[in-house]
Amino acid sequence: MVMAHSAPTAARVTLTAPISGYLISIDQVPDPVFAEKMVGDGISIDPTSEVLCAPCAGEVIQLHPANHAITLKTAEGIEILMHIGLDTVMLKGEGFRPIVGVGDRVQVGDRLIEFDADAVALNAKSLLTQVVITNMERVSELSLQTGSVTVAQNPVLEVLVEGHVPGTTANGKTEADDDEIVVSEPITIPNPTGLHARPAAVLSTMAKQYTSTIHLQRGDTQANARSVTSIMGLQVEHGDRVTLVAKGADAKAAITALSEAVSAGLGEESAVAIALPASIAQSELKAPPPRPKSDDPDTILGVAASPGLAVGHIQHVRQVDIRVTETATDAEQEKHRLQQAIAQATLEVESLRASIHGHGNPGKAAIFAAHQELLDDPALLEMAMSAIAKGKSAEFAWKQTYHSQAAHLAGLQNELLAQRANDLRDVGMRVLRLLTGADVETHRYPLKTILVAEDLTPSDMAALEHSNVIGFCTLAGGATSHVAILARAMGMPAIAGAEPRIMELANNIPVILDGTKGTLRLNVSPEELRDVKQQIEQQIAKQDADLRHAFNPAITTDGHRVEVVANIAKIKDAEDAISLGGEGVGLLRSEFVFMDRTAAPSEDEQTGIYRSILEVLGRDRPMVLRTLDIGGDKPLPYLSMPREENPFLGERGIRLQLDQPELFRTQLRAILRASTVGTLRVMFPMIGRVEELQMAKTMLEEERQKLGVAPIEVGIMVEVPSAAVMAEQFAKEVDFFSIGTNDLTQYTLAMDRGHPKLAPYVDALHPAVLRLINLAVQGAGRYGKWVGVCGGIAGDPQAVPLLIGLGVKELSVSVPLIPSIKAQVRELSLAHCQKLAGQAIALETAAEVRALYALPNN
Repeated sequence: MVMAHSAPTAARVTLTAPISGYLISIDQVPDPVFAEKMVGDGISIDPTSEVLCAPCAGEVIQLHPANHAITLKTAEGIEILMHIGLDTVMLKGEGFRPIVGVGDRVQVGDRLIEFDADAVALNAKSLLTQVVITNMERVSELSLQTGSVTVAQNPVLEVLVEGHVPGTTANGKTEADDDEIVVSEPITIPNPTGLHARPAAVLSTMAKQYTSTIHLQRGDTQANARSVTSIMGLQVEHGDRVTLVAKGADAKAAITALSEAVSAGLGEESAVAIALPASIAQSELKAPPPRPKSDDPDTILGVAASPGLAVGHIQHVRQVDIRVTETATDAEQEKHRLQQAIAQATLEVESLRASIHGHGNPGKAAIFAAHQELLDDPALLEMAMSAIAKGKSAEFAWKQTYHSQAAHLAGLQNELLAQRANDLRDVGMRVLRLLTGADVETHRYPLKTILVAEDLTPSDMAALEHSNVIGFCTLAGGATSHVAILARAMGMPAIAGAEPRIMELANNIPVILDGTKGTLRLNVSPEELRDVKQQIEQQIAKQDADLRHAFNPAITTDGHRVEVVANIAKIKDAEDAISLGGEGVGLLRSEFVFMDRTAAPSEDEQTGIYRSILEVLGRDRPMVLRTLDIGGDKPLPYLSMPREENPFLGERGIRLQLDQPELFRTQLRAILRASTVGTLRVMFPMIGRVEELQMAKTMLEEERQKLGVAPIEVGIMVEVPSAAVMAEQFAKEVDFFSIGTNDLTQYTLAMDRGHPKLAPYVDALHPAVLRLINLAVQGAGRYGKWVGVCGGIAGDPQAVPLLIGLGVKELSVSVPLIPSIKAQVRELSLAHCQKLAGQAIALETAAEVRALYALPNN
C-alpha cells in the first residue's frame, strides 16, 4: 500500500507579548544589527515588567551564556529570538536569571528569564527587548501590532509560515525531513583586520554553493553566510570566536568546507603568514587613522591615494539625489520591478567588468566583480522586499535599504569596511536610476580639471573624461578604497580623506595636487608653480614627441621592423588607433558585439559591424578578428551555460563555439561576408587541442564554399600551455599565432588573474611564460609562420625588448600606447634585445627578469 503525502500547507502562528510594555518598530531600534534586520524581522518592546515569558509553544533551542537572550523553535519550524536589552551581553549574566534550559518544552506564558530591570538599565545601552524571527526564509507574511501590550495576553506578531507539513514535531522534523542542524566547533578568526569585504565575499561565494541554510554566529548575533553585507555587519575582528550553523541536506559538507576556509583566513595570506605581536592592541587594527590637518592655510592634507603631480583648476562634483515616491498599491508588481532593475544593473556591471578585464586590467575588473556580489546579496534584497510588502514603492524600499546599509558600514570602526560603503552606494544608485528612469548625468569638465567631491564611486571613475580631468581630491575614502585603486590604474594623481575645508573652495581656483605626498596646494607662488610645471612638461614633451613621430614605422636601430597594431572592441577604437599611428588591428574582441543585450546579434548585424571597421582601416591595414570568446569571466545572459565549479577550465572560447554550432556558424558567415572589403584574418580563442582547430577550420571552409568568397588567413590564440608546447604541430594548420599572455600566464602559473590576492603575482614576465613564448615562436618559425602578442605585456615597456628578442613580429597594444611603444622600438637594437631575451629565459623569477632590464650597461 502506497501512502499519499499531502502537499505542504501554510500555517499561521500568533506570538503573544513575551513581556509587558510598548511596541516599537524594529527599524527604530538604536542598534543596526536589529534595525537593519540582519538577524531577522520582528518587533521591539520597551518593557514595563521584569519577566520574559514564552510567546508561543515550542522548544528552547538556544540560551546565551550571558542569559540575556533565548531562542524558541515552534512546531511549524520558525525560530524566535528574544533579546533583552541592547549591549547586555557585556553584563556577562549579571542581573539575569534563566528559568528554563536548552531542550525544555514550553507553553504560551511560561516564564523563561527573570531580570532586574533597574540593574540592567543602569549598565546597558537600553532595555528595549527584541522579538525576532531568525529564519525569515520560512515566512511568507509577517503582520505587526502596535501600541501597549500585556504579557501573555495581547498578540505582537502574526506569522504565516510557508511549506508547513501537518504533524511536524517541535524540533521541526517529520519522517520525510532528515535535515539536521550542524554546528561547527568554535573558530578563532585569524584575519588581521577581521572579516572585511574580501574574506566576507569569499565566505559568501562558498556558502552559495550549498543548498543548506548557513549562518555565521558571533556571540548572540547571526549573519546570513550568503550575504556579504550581513557578514560585514557582524564586525568580526581578529581573534573573535565564531561558529557556523547549517541546516539542510548538505549541512555537514558545508560546515566541513566552510570551517576549514574560515580557519585558514578565507584566502588572505596575511591571516596565516603574519602573526600579530600581542603588544598590538585591537584598537590599533580597528580604528581608522586620524584625519590629517595642516597648520599651513595654503596646504590641505589628505591621504596619498594615487601618486603623481597635477596643476589645474578646481571643479566641484555635487552628489545627485533622486527623488522617489514612498508608497505603492501593488506589492507584487513592485517586487517584480525591483528584480528587473537588479537584473539590468547586473548586466551593466558585467559589461563594464568584461570591458575593463578585456583591456588588460584584471585588478580593476575585480572591483566590479565585487559590485556584482553586492547586487546578488540576499540580505539587501530581503530588506527591500520586506519594505515593499509593507506598502512601500520599489524605489523607496531600495533607496532606504542601501542608504541604511551604507551608513552602517561607513560608521564601523574598521577602515577597510567603512570604505566599502562607497561601493554599496554606487551599486544602489545604479539600481535606483534604473527603477526611476533617471538619466545618467554626463559631466563635461574643462581642460585641466581637478575634481573636488565628498566622494566618488567606481562608476564615476569609469565614466570620467580622462583628457580633461587630471586629478581629484575627496573628503571621504582612503588609499585602500576602490576609487583609489582605479586612480592608480589610470595613472591619475589623487588624494582622499582630505580636510573638510576642501568643500569650501571656490570653483576654478588654481591648485597643485601632489598625489605622492597627499597634499593640495593653494595660493601657489610663481616659483613653485614653475618647478612643478617643468616636471610635468618634461613628461608631456616626451609624449608629444612620441605622438609627432607616431606614423613613423617601428624599426630598430639595426633595421628590424616590428608591427605595432591595436587591441580594439568597437569602431571608435579603430578610428583612434589610426589617428595614433596604428598599423592595423591585432585583436578585435568580437564578444563585445554580443554583450549588453538580451539576444545574440544577427548575421546581417555582425556583418555590418565588422565591415564598417574594415572600411575605417582601409585595405592596407589588416584586422585580426577573434571569434566569440565567452565563458570563464565573460558569461552571456541569454546563452544557456550550466554552472561550473571552475569556469576558466570549463566550456569557454572554442569549446563553447563548437558546442553552439549555429551561433558559431552565424559568426563565421558574417566574418566571411565582411572580408570582401578589407584584409580580414580570423583567429580562434582557447585552442588547446589540434582536433579543436581542425573542427573549427572545417566549419569555416564549409561556410566559405557556400558563400563563394575568397579564403582568408586563419590563426589561433596561444593562451593554453599545450598550444605553446605543441606549436610546431599547430603551425602546420594555421597562418599565424597571436599569444594571449594574460590567459597564458594564469594557466601556466595556476593563478586566477582576477583574484584580489594573487593578481600581483600573475606576472607575464615569469621565466616559465617567456619560455612558452619562445617555444611558440620557434615552432611557428619552422614553417615560416609569424607570431604576434596581443596580451598585456605587448604594451609593457619592460617586456617589449624581450618579446622582440624572442622573435615576436607584431605587438598589439591598447590604443593610447601605440605612439610610446613605437618610439621605444625605434630606440632598441635587435642584437641587444636578443641578448636580453637569452638572459631572461635562464632566470628563475619574474622579479629577476624585470630587474634585468633595469640594470645599467644592458
